[in-house]
Amino acid sequence: MDGNISQKDENRECCIKGACEYKPRKPVSDDIVPHILNLYGSCATPRDFEIYAPNASFEDPLMCAHGVKQIKSAFYSISKVFSESRIVEYSVEQKAKSAGKQEILINSKQHYKFLGRNIDLISLIKLYVEDGKVVRHEDWWYKKPIGNRETIKFPLVGHLMERLRRGSMLATHSLMGFGKDPST
Repeated sequence: MDGNISQKDENRECCIKGACEYKPRKPVSDDIVPHILNLYGSCATPRDFEIYAPNASFEDPLMCAHGVKQIKSAFYSISKVFSESRIVEYSVEQKAKSAGKQEILINSKQHYKFLGRNIDLISLIKLYVEDGKVVRHEDWWYKKPIGNRETIKFPLVGHLMERLRRGSMLATHSLMGFGKDPST
């Protein structure tokens, strides 16, 4: 009878007996997306920023942040500008790029309230993850690439847009206490 047992049957028997080495991992996005929802929902805590690598960057059409402290300033400032903010709809796609590197794409509909006016924004949030930590976070409003010297026809205009986003970030960073966590 042993001569008739196929390799497939042997593998199945090993797994049934608990000797199987293969254990499916949950997607990295399962650990990261809840924190992203908190950031965009103006209910972030210091723990929500632990998803970022120390030298991570964040960029949207208004700001360009470098490092976790500037990223904190960018997201903590949302509640100072908008009376409401949240992601109301989203879908997640995760792509493996290479060993330890993933890209998480979050197609989202964001809702904000500014001076009593509702603002709904379609966005593509792109997260580049290395070894479980976000190293780059981009928010493409209306799913359009962020304007910079590579994406604009006139590199000088793109360079100017980059400088304006950095200036906006540095002003926000200063006003937000240089990435200081709010007191509870």
